[in-house]
Amino acid sequence: MSKEIRVAISGKSGCGNTTVSGLLSQKLNVPMINYTFRQLAAEDGVTLADIIEKAKTDDSYDQRVDGKQVELARASSCVLGSRLAIWMLKEADLKVYLLASDEVRAQRIFNREGGDIEEIKAFTRMRDSQDSGRYMKLYNIDNTDYSVADLVIDTANYNPEQIVDQILAELKKRDLI
Repeated sequence: MSKEIRVAISGKSGCGNTTVSGLLSQKLNVPMINYTFRQLAAEDGVTLADIIEKAKTDDSYDQRVDGKQVELARASSCVLGSRLAIWMLKEADLKVYLLASDEVRAQRIFNREGGDIEEIKAFTRMRDSQDSGRYMKLYNIDNTDYSVADLVIDTANYNPEQIVDQILAELKKRDLI
């Protein structure tokens, strides 16, 4: 790619952020940045649930993840996939918000990780609520207001490849690729 490009992709868990970000980064031949609580948990040698619990009372977990993501994204062309990408990477060339119903999201998480579907729904509701509260407290970001996005896609209606095709079409329309 001749010019630098930064695409920010956000959405709640189970919306396809990671899958779509990965496919798009391959198509654009740029790195995908998806540094999350999951990676932080792995690096710290604890469970995701442990990190989520600690993050309730210790803002440094969010700040570590969010700071690392933005630092990596600003370094070069990339696709940044994270819950807050479209708000945190203000200079992104294209901001995409992926959404899906709670039912669709829970089913996808179940398909990916297994478990009990009702427990997944309850955990996802709890996590969404806690995440929203932290984002508002830390950054004054309302992650249910995605009006900052350039493109909003309901992922329940499309497979990941179709979503990537829509993003690529928007990038071409804006003469970014």
